[in-house]
Amino acid sequence: MTVELAARERPSAPLRGLPITECTLPALLNRQADAFGSKTLLEIDGSSYTYIQVRDRAAMTAAVFEQAGIRSGDRVATLTGNRLELLETILGATWMGAVAVPLNAELRGEQLLHALANSGARILVIEPALLKRLQEITLPSTLERVWSLGSPSAEPVSALRVERFPALSGARPAAPVAPGDTAALLYTSGTTGVSKGVCCPHAQFYWWGVNVSEQLGITEKDVLYTCLPLFHTNALNTFVQALVSGATFVVGRRFSASRFWQEVTESGATVTYLLGAMINILWSREPGPFDRAHRVRIALSPATPATLFEPFRQRFGFDLSDGFGSTETNAAINSAPEAPRAGYLGRVQPDFDAIVVDEYDVEVPDGTPGELLLRSRVPFGFATGYFTMPDKTVEAWQNLWFHTGDRVVREPDGWFRFVDRLKDVIRRRGENISSFEVEQVLCLHPGVETAAAFPVASDMAEDEVMVSVVPKEGYELHPADIVAHCSDRLAKFAVPRFVDIVAELPRTANGKIRKAELRERGRTDTTWDREHIHDR
Repeated sequence: MTVELAARERPSAPLRGLPITECTLPALLNRQADAFGSKTLLEIDGSSYTYIQVRDRAAMTAAVFEQAGIRSGDRVATLTGNRLELLETILGATWMGAVAVPLNAELRGEQLLHALANSGARILVIEPALLKRLQEITLPSTLERVWSLGSPSAEPVSALRVERFPALSGARPAAPVAPGDTAALLYTSGTTGVSKGVCCPHAQFYWWGVNVSEQLGITEKDVLYTCLPLFHTNALNTFVQALVSGATFVVGRRFSASRFWQEVTESGATVTYLLGAMINILWSREPGPFDRAHRVRIALSPATPATLFEPFRQRFGFDLSDGFGSTETNAAINSAPEAPRAGYLGRVQPDFDAIVVDEYDVEVPDGTPGELLLRSRVPFGFATGYFTMPDKTVEAWQNLWFHTGDRVVREPDGWFRFVDRLKDVIRRRGENISSFEVEQVLCLHPGVETAAAFPVASDMAEDEVMVSVVPKEGYELHPADIVAHCSDRLAKFAVPRFVDIVAELPRTANGKIRKAELRERGRTDTTWDREHIHDR
């Protein structure tokens, strides 16, 4: 049976048009606590918290940081999955004018060390189960305290004594932060170097909140459910969508295909978020009793495969809204759910400009593929740069446009269609993976001469990580050894799935590896697949 999904106009978000000085996280928490009081804002770990409680706990967390010597502009890092304390640390840091650094909970080894050293975080808040990650590295001298969210290990971490996160007691007033002040450093993988800390200002979160709220038609009657990680921009901005709209934000621990629809149903969600391979994974499962038991009316679903767009809507009974945004930018392009077009990102939104250019930043005609460049028309709508990396900032914002590194086509009617990625970033299950970082880890193996990491198409969606490895002369390498080596040094999502042991890598005249040739070649008869080793 065909389901008719209701068309509707998108109302303005309730807080659009605030004075720019009020577009900060502390100001929004105060305003909405006064407006919505005892209404539930947050549900997480089986507990509920009202607008007032979330605001007050942010103020108390800020007081804990202040008592530990944290001051405005200092960085406070986290290494934890979705839990109350992660969100409270972020809100508490921003409440007092400090900078939150929510690190990916799968970071380890050199990736973790780089993020801690580059951010200069003075405090690290960590899950007890992850403390052993710190014993694998030499902590930077800038890190002064490690606070565990449970009983700490008796063993010291480097020269630091692990302490339990202090109990919340007194509160402190909100600091006079400015809309352009950095609220968070969000680390995103690059392609030609180490991960970069994106400086996300307070107002950028505000603009994310109002723009996506308008895109999805969110009101105070809505319940927003996400199981995406709070250390990434999508889930953080989902919280702000709820905050600015007077809605309720429900957080799951992690994505589970077998439990997703049951959790969505039990949460009472009316809005949810489907990124990366989630659409494909959910579609591929057998029908279940919760497929239509939920109350969801719409989902944000960037990059939904064109072939699944309408079948997915009909099977699960709600609208899908595509779009384009990134940690550095905002909800600059999105599709209207009342008039969707499968396979398209949408149109540029009023707060932003978007052009498609050639390699010289010259705009190309409609219908011609080129790089997507974006610019904000509102103050602090985008990130302000990469932390301590001015050269990378200038490169990304060349000619005062943010260069997305994505290849798109703009149609004559203004709709944008995604084509591919220009750079060597590998996109796997919602994670951006730096090929450079994977290659650096590979080259730490005593038997590796050189290596290249690149994306190959996944059966589900996005990419899988493939590596071609040249062994040192006289050294016998086995793909399983390569994977084991990477598993100890990389986040789980960055560990290669496909491995080729080769005699040499294709190179240009000046010695650069021809990544395009490797991508085009893809898997071969000699490729080892760690997920199907028993078939070989």
